[in-house]
Amino acid sequence: MASELTLSLLVGLGLDPAPRIVMESLTDVSVNIGAGGSSPSGFELKFATSKSSPITTHLLPSGYFDPPTRVVISAALRGVTTVLMDGVITQQDVVPSDEAGKSVLSIKGEDLTRMMDVVDFGGLIPYPAMPDFARVALIVAKYIPIYQTIPLVIPSILFDINNPLDAIPWQSGTDLEYINMLAERVGYTFYLQPGPMPGMSIAYWGPKLQANIPFLPTPTPFAIDWDGRSNVESLQFSFDGFKKTVFVVLIQVPDVPVPIPIPIPDVNPLSPPLGEKNPVPLKVKPLTGLSGYSPIEAAVIALAKTADAANVISGQGTLDVLRYGSILSPRTVVEVKGAGITYDGEYYVQTVTHTIKPGSYKQSFTLVRNRLIPSGSAFSADLFGGQQLPAFATAAPVSAAPPGTPVAPPPAPMPPLPGPGPAVPVPLPGGPVVPAVGGGAVVSSLPGSPTG
Repeated sequence: MASELTLSLLVGLGLDPAPRIVMESLTDVSVNIGAGGSSPSGFELKFATSKSSPITTHLLPSGYFDPPTRVVISAALRGVTTVLMDGVITQQDVVPSDEAGKSVLSIKGEDLTRMMDVVDFGGLIPYPAMPDFARVALIVAKYIPIYQTIPLVIPSILFDINNPLDAIPWQSGTDLEYINMLAERVGYTFYLQPGPMPGMSIAYWGPKLQANIPFLPTPTPFAIDWDGRSNVESLQFSFDGFKKTVFVVLIQVPDVPVPIPIPIPDVNPLSPPLGEKNPVPLKVKPLTGLSGYSPIEAAVIALAKTADAANVISGQGTLDVLRYGSILSPRTVVEVKGAGITYDGEYYVQTVTHTIKPGSYKQSFTLVRNRLIPSGSAFSADLFGGQQLPAFATAAPVSAAPPGTPVAPPPAPMPPLPGPGPAVPVPLPGGPVVPAVGGGAVVSSLPGSPTG
């Protein structure tokens, strides 16, 4: 019977499949992927070895696992391949043991942005009459022949081209440092998204979107506390009321002795509200460090910082991939059902950690959100109007009235409860993971979130 889930490992400059002895010795795979920025994604591979193992006697001495050897980790679930990591080895750890087969070789690495942070080109490369996005595209282009990176560079609203007769901008720092600096100037982010095929990656330089983007799959909704039909193992939420901050910019007006604070609005079309109830900000903080930017650049940076500070609702959880039915990708928006009216709705998947062992494939994740109560719910129709939810309507006990008491007219009929939501397949695990034995999948109907 065909396997439901298989793991593949490509190693080396030619991305050749790992030898059989390597796959048989592999005991643990961990891949951590974040939302981008200054924190790179990373991976760790653990192998069970011994002093007579071919890994110890041949592969290690020959430099098979030496930095910066390229490694591509991908998983195929029911015929759909997902590239989990495309990176390079950065570190080896060897733990010998007196017990046979108990020695451990640990291979650690980071994504391909590590190779963009090697050579300092400060003051060596000019960019005459080139806007920021053109410089980023030119930098990423030099990695296409080696790593097949596909530039996805989105121009910012700050379309500023310097006159080469007045000034010529020069690169400062490494490629990665310079790209991140240009992204920070306009409130953007930069990351390498592995895939869509093994050996390829998308170099994204653009706004910090908290919305589903075309080159990533839309996740299957999370269901929790659903009478045995939940598709996640654990899920918890936290609302930090003092995290949301109103940033103010101090403006000096002529003939006014003191600076005037101007609050930055919590409105950003690139990070749309993921709910109806907007938490009240409890902190006010002046935004500093913008003196070297133009007014438009400072406004864009301020809006990006305000959007980050608005994500006061967070969630953490774990899931089993076979039970969930697909591989959860970070940088996407997932819908949560079954957590109650307050915490149901859409969340931005900020980080995902893959943990793969023989017979097990688990994922842990973190979610963020800027609003409470899902859009379009019965409660959000009139949030502060005092209307009572149908499911919470009180029913006073009816007692026998004395003879001759006028009978009150019957109450108005209750409005119908919301109907069930769309049916969502919830596959049940059919066997072990690596290697896996395919099993039958049960498809259950997932109703809408309960209101009572």
